[in-house]
Amino acid sequence: MLKGKKILLGISGSIAAYKSILLVRMLVKAGAEVRVVMTPSAKDFVSPLTLSTLSRHPVLVDLFDEAAWANHVMLGRWADLMLIAPLSCNTLGKMANGLCDNLLLAVYLSATCPVWVAPAMDEDMWHHPTTKKNLLALEGYGNRVLPVGKGELASGLVGDGRMAEPEDILDNIEQFFSSSQEFAGKKVLITAGPTYEPLDPVRFIGNHSSGKMGIALALEMANRGAAVELVLGPGVQHLAHPGINVTRVKTAEEMYDAAVSRFKDSNVAIMAAAVADYTPVTVAEEKIKKQEEGLVIALKKTRDILKSLGELKQPGQLLVGFALETNNEEANAIEKLQKKNADMIVLNSLNDQGAGFGIDTNKVTIFDRSGNSNAYPVKSKSAVARDIVDAILNLNHA
Repeated sequence: MLKGKKILLGISGSIAAYKSILLVRMLVKAGAEVRVVMTPSAKDFVSPLTLSTLSRHPVLVDLFDEAAWANHVMLGRWADLMLIAPLSCNTLGKMANGLCDNLLLAVYLSATCPVWVAPAMDEDMWHHPTTKKNLLALEGYGNRVLPVGKGELASGLVGDGRMAEPEDILDNIEQFFSSSQEFAGKKVLITAGPTYEPLDPVRFIGNHSSGKMGIALALEMANRGAAVELVLGPGVQHLAHPGINVTRVKTAEEMYDAAVSRFKDSNVAIMAAAVADYTPVTVAEEKIKKQEEGLVIALKKTRDILKSLGELKQPGQLLVGFALETNNEEANAIEKLQKKNADMIVLNSLNDQGAGFGIDTNKVTIFDRSGNSNAYPVKSKSAVARDIVDAILNLNHA
């Protein structure tokens, strides 16, 4: 499955580095050519001699040693995939902020191939807000974060933070190389994030959408070869990926115009944004002052982007909508699927723990026009994105 593939394995200082020994052995057995780069602290946890023996190549640690200079630019261009496993909290922070004080970080910053990371840390570190922020930054740069496991940790605690098992990592890598170009040559339109409808120069009507689900979908599609047009609402994190063209918008009207103008050239359109259903009739030119009596704001309906695209849809185009519901979830989702002329609806409910705005997980059920439905458990939004893209691929092949 991996015959001839070039895998660059980065190892940072973590007790989970012992798993990298088995991972190298499994990758080589699967036919991959493996090179290993370690941080200096990783040598305290696993022997370079062991890794060089298993990989059949010298293990690199320093930019300069007594023998030669390690060309980090060439290493970053050599690989078909760079995997950092384990990724320690320290190396994560450096990667998220562009620091470069060792060979591994220099290679990462020079890499032109896809980069994956397999975090490993104690539960409290894993759940710290800084860690979450750094992980989002890495994903925003186009990297893929493999999910951590739950179990016994080095501290003696039981919880989240275990590095993914080598067997699972190998399975993901094999799946990636067998399907990485499924959408090559395809153009995919995605909307993500909220819209802000201004009341005056200071205030707006908005919602709690973070855009994380739409961004995860954009990254997944781009990593599978698609040329992605991402229409992104305000207040959403930075995103930089060579396969994604980002158009920033603020209001529902701006998102409508951007989506409609790009739809005709799209093979697939995924409407993941949380677009305002209503916008103020008038926008005050000056800040509205506080008054003793109440304030009444007249609202008008915004234009329905999904419905409009459904009316414009041509044979060969595939349209996907999202339905965030709080009651009669399944019935409302199926009704939306039919009324909007969509090919697929992704339902999530605010009643489900682990689903909704501003969090890193989601729980979805996917409905299609053939009457099929598939419910998925709570997963990271990147994992949910893979499920949705797989469903789109299956629908295309149906």
